Amino acid sequence: MKNLQELPKLRDSISYLYVEHAIIEQNDAAIVAIRKEGRVPIPIAAMTCLLLGPGINITHAAIRAICENGCMAIWCGEGVGRFYAAGMGETRSAKNLLIQAKACMDDAMHLEVAKRMYAFRFSKIDVSNKTLQQLRGMEGIRVRKAYELAGKAAGINWKKRSYKSDDWEKSDPINQALSEGNALLYGICHAAIVSLGYSAGLGFIHTGKQLSFVYDIADLYKAETTIPAAFEVVKKGGDLSKEMRICCRKYFARIHLLDRIAQDIAWILQGDDKEQHENAAGAGTLWGEDGNIMRGGRNYAGWEDEK
Repeated sequence: MKNLQELPKLRDSISYLYVEHAIIEQNDAAIVAIRKEGRVPIPIAAMTCLLLGPGINITHAAIRAICENGCMAIWCGEGVGRFYAAGMGETRSAKNLLIQAKACMDDAMHLEVAKRMYAFRFSKIDVSNKTLQQLRGMEGIRVRKAYELAGKAAGINWKKRSYKSDDWEKSDPINQALSEGNALLYGICHAAIVSLGYSAGLGFIHTGKQLSFVYDIADLYKAETTIPAAFEVVKKGGDLSKEMRICCRKYFARIHLLDRIAQDIAWILQGDDKEQHENAAGAGTLWGEDGNIMRGGRNYAGWEDEK
């Protein structure tokens, strides 16, 4: 029986499985995906997250089995290109969310996390004495160079990043490809963030949107995934949307993106110090007005008399 107070450890499980265009039914205590090629058992007891893409027809009994086995269900677009909704996962602990919320609401910690996000991009440079404005400038130069290098490698003249969501056709092919790729990357980051128990809305560099933290995390990987993928696809030609999905999946798999997201978020929020995670409130504990954490599951009537 799973300990619901434990946070999912992606390294200990099959982490994620994406399924589309199938009928999913209960099969004893597990589930099975039925496709024209045959029946495929899905080992939900050993999984962290089941990603349900387009064309899925799933029974109530299968959803119940997924929940009872502690596997999170996420409804998403094709190739995890969009995030639509999520069911409950294997943990009832809010440790990750509390650590994120504390870091986000404390000005000093917020600044430290934001700087750590930039340090992630500049691993060979000491950014501890840089201001946020300096770091934003360095990031702008880094991204511009990433576009230019990818353009040269593909033999495509890069102008600038420009697009309008309300006037898609006016964007040139490379900007359309970048937008397609980034949407795919946002979907994967959103799914990972939710499955790990973090909030998509509590950002550190981006703020004010429901996906602020998704944008924060996705920006860490664009230079090695969606940017080179977009130039590769435009050079190749063909159906831009389809080819971009295929190419991005290749780049995401190449860098083991889903595994990296879990590790990278933990370091960004806590650095090399895991003490606050170990000391965070456990599931079912109570908050005391003196800041101490109290044991839950007991009746505190007359507690003052017991002291």
